[in-house]
Amino acid sequence: MPDAVHSFRELKDESQITAALEEGRLLFAGSCEFIFGAQKLGQLPPQTLPEIAFAGRSNVGKSSLINALTGRKALARASSEPGRTKQLNFFNLADRLMLVDMPGYGYAKAAKSVKEDWQEMMFDYLRGRPELKRVLLLLDARIELKQTDIDVMKLLDRAAVSFQIVLTKCDAVKPQAMARKQEAMQAIAAKHPAACPFLSLTSSEAGEGIEALRAELAGFALPTS
Repeated sequence: MPDAVHSFRELKDESQITAALEEGRLLFAGSCEFIFGAQKLGQLPPQTLPEIAFAGRSNVGKSSLINALTGRKALARASSEPGRTKQLNFFNLADRLMLVDMPGYGYAKAAKSVKEDWQEMMFDYLRGRPELKRVLLLLDARIELKQTDIDVMKLLDRAAVSFQIVLTKCDAVKPQAMARKQEAMQAIAAKHPAACPFLSLTSSEAGEGIEALRAELAGFALPTS
């Protein structure tokens, strides 16, 4: 099966691009329901759909991005205590794709045991989920890369799970600084064997990059019956 994201990004024909964007729009305009929150690996729901997981530091904008993609205001909700939640939240998108909201990491006030638990649980989830097609690793475009972000990239390399860097809050960064940021992040991605060689630039508030990301993810969804 060809890489769905590559397929979309490599489209040159305007009509094909338009069709792919429309497919993404239709998919994410469909029903999307929270079905389960798993705090332990033994609680994970059956693997019935291809899965796309969203990972990132606490407050990076995971919930905002999921809400923007699905056109909802409060489908995914941020925890009132960043870094404390250890739950994997599963959202069924139109019975064609499963969106998985992973717990945030890197919160300074989180206990050491919480951070260790995150790594252990997440690694077990990542390596034991054959239907997991891609992890979207969200990074705040406004701030410097943190060591915890690098550690998670290494964890994804070890788990042999394809991941794609998604820069969030790009509307808050000036164009020249954004270009430098993009170049630097692409160089970092090139050092990780599990990383996709391209980035997604997004803003949940301004809608930047949302349509393209929908089209990319639609390539992983089950076909319509």
